[in-house]
Amino acid sequence: MKRYVALGSSMAAGPGIRPRAAGSPRAAGRSARNYAHLVAAALDLDLVDVTFSGATTAHVLTESQRGAPPQIDALDGTESLVTVTIGGNDAGYVPMLFAACLPRPLRAVPLLGGRLRDLLDPSPRYVAVAEAGAALVEVGHQIRHRAPRATVLFVDYLTLLPASGAAPPLGAADLTLARHVAATLEQLTADAARITGCGLVCAAQASRDHHAWSPRPWTTRFGLPVPGRPAPLHPNAAGMRAVADLVIEEVSR
Repeated sequence: MKRYVALGSSMAAGPGIRPRAAGSPRAAGRSARNYAHLVAAALDLDLVDVTFSGATTAHVLTESQRGAPPQIDALDGTESLVTVTIGGNDAGYVPMLFAACLPRPLRAVPLLGGRLRDLLDPSPRYVAVAEAGAALVEVGHQIRHRAPRATVLFVDYLTLLPASGAAPPLGAADLTLARHVAATLEQLTADAARITGCGLVCAAQASRDHHAWSPRPWTTRFGLPVPGRPAPLHPNAAGMRAVADLVIEEVSR
């Protein structure tokens, strides 16, 4: 059976989508119905899923996360397929959306307010998302080096926000910033795939009409986390199925 290693953050892990992957750390938020599990089942692959909620490119490359080793350590050179969805936490994308959706008076609360204002300040977001570009290229290079015989696919992020119009409770300025971060991440992921000779699965493009405020969403809106339900501002089960289908299509070409 061919070996498949899945790397990435919560957008690949699938927090809250039941059931939880057997034996996985609770903190990882790793679902047995995330796109990696669905792909492995469809293509009869031996899956090693090390996706972990909150992961950054540093957690993929060099840093441990809650006791888990760097994700790239899962690669041993025998892989036939590697997928990676990463970069959003480097830019603070979902944390920024959470901050924007919280009641505005919280921005004046000591300590918490400072953190919220920082997340919503365009200047640090622009810098953070720009710096993610070089990190994504390094991720691609390192995966290619560790898994030279594998098909390596960057899988970008499902679209969370409508391309235009309102997305309550996000305000206009915060929505503009969030769209910029999302669009930049999408482009940087495509650039990293091209520069490093990896493939690209365009989940963002495929989900334009399935954003969280659409009639048939592949992602969830803001809200309080509820056990047993997909995490707010993350993929739902339909989104994971859609991404799995895109990966399968790309692998089958």
